[in-house]
Amino acid sequence: MLLLLAAWRPLAIPDEGRYSEIGRWMLVSGDWLTPRLNGIPFFHKPPLLYWLEAVSMGIFGANAWAARFIPTCHAGLMLTALYLASRHIGGELLARRATLMLGCSLSFLIGGQYINHDMLVACWIGVAIWSFAASFMHGEKPDVRLALIGFVACALGVLTKGLIGIALPGLVLLLWLIWTRQLHKIIRLPWLRGLALFAVLALPWFVLVHQQFPSMLNYMFGTQQFSRFTGTTFNNARAWWFYLLCLVLLLFPWAFFVRPTPYAALDTRQKAWLSLLWIWVIAIVGFFSIPHSKLIGYALPVMPAWALLAAMGYGEWMKNRPKVSRWLLPTLALLATLIAMGTTLVGGRFSLTQTTRDVAPTLACEASPNDTVYALDGFPYDLPFYTGAKKPMVIIQDWAEQRRIAGDSWERELIDGADFDQSAATALQGLDALAAARNRPGNWLLLPSAMAQQQRPAGWTLVQEGLSWTLLRSTSESPEPAQHKGLAGCKH
Repeated sequence: MLLLLAAWRPLAIPDEGRYSEIGRWMLVSGDWLTPRLNGIPFFHKPPLLYWLEAVSMGIFGANAWAARFIPTCHAGLMLTALYLASRHIGGELLARRATLMLGCSLSFLIGGQYINHDMLVACWIGVAIWSFAASFMHGEKPDVRLALIGFVACALGVLTKGLIGIALPGLVLLLWLIWTRQLHKIIRLPWLRGLALFAVLALPWFVLVHQQFPSMLNYMFGTQQFSRFTGTTFNNARAWWFYLLCLVLLLFPWAFFVRPTPYAALDTRQKAWLSLLWIWVIAIVGFFSIPHSKLIGYALPVMPAWALLAAMGYGEWMKNRPKVSRWLLPTLALLATLIAMGTTLVGGRFSLTQTTRDVAPTLACEASPNDTVYALDGFPYDLPFYTGAKKPMVIIQDWAEQRRIAGDSWERELIDGADFDQSAATALQGLDALAAARNRPGNWLLLPSAMAQQQRPAGWTLVQEGLSWTLLRSTSESPEPAQHKGLAGCKH
């Protein structure tokens, strides 16, 4: 179902347009070291998502499904880890129930097909917590193989989204070890082998990029992570209770079965696992509730623990309701799946109001590889992805003014990226560039369809009025022969 839903809708703007295009650009440019958006360095996140997207597109082609295949695979790994952990904790029936609850939830069927870093890092955080916890529960001496899996998961989490890949598993496990009086076991972890694995996987990219862009580490960890966590000037400000609502929506309707389990009736082992689940949820939700900026995807790391708590609560609730036990679980699972399908369709229709998918085929088939595309009063994130362009767009703005006033916006991310590579900064030009471009052949202009006619630049020929974006071309025809026309995205 997840793989099918991943093919149902156009790219959502801006996230999916941005992150899918960075992966495609890696593939077509051959630069696997520096993530680039429109040819401009983009150091908001580490590169694991982009690497995997590029590999997927190299196999399946540069399409939205190929890009979504990466979060989908990680959602599948999260589900598999939940099943294995639940079976170890409470047996086969509990494992199947927890897996069903997570698998037909919005967190899995929607979050698992959305192109950004959230599902990937949530997966690796979950694998790290399960692996280390099971290692500690093995006995006085932690299980070496499980601990090494935990170190690998932390490394991949760091390569996905930075410091939270190690900080959140560390926070949860530290609190749990203190609560269950197992803290003394930490010293017996295979630290040398574990840290060696972590270093081999996580550090080389940071070292290589730092050599080429010395200020990158300060920007990624200082500005994009620490400042976002502590600052109040970033987008998506939400109230403190925001993630409580997310827990209900992302695991609807199963979240209503979460309830306190009779603690006194449990043995020591069961108490330890139950306390891990609650600490997992409370610690991570509390961590992400501190910042001013909050996003629903930040709740994904707690979903495995939340689903297992729901499965346990459902089992307790069913003990006194045997008559509904046969039909309630499949009925609610069907309801949850239908909600996810409806959400996907609604999200796809909303994306159509922002996408360039209606004008991109025209540009892909009419433009030549050496043509230049100009974008005015906006940034069409998904256009290069749909056209298959190998040449950056020229984004028209008053960049001196934007440098002064731009906040947490697409203008700021392009300005910040251009500061790392002055040669890539040629993709950012002022309004005067349009006056010269309209008289040269092989130039195209994209502007918002909502722009009033009197505000549109003169001297350009209308090609197509799209729902969200309008395509124009320079008045002179391109001198290139017709057989040279067409970009990689042309389907003719």
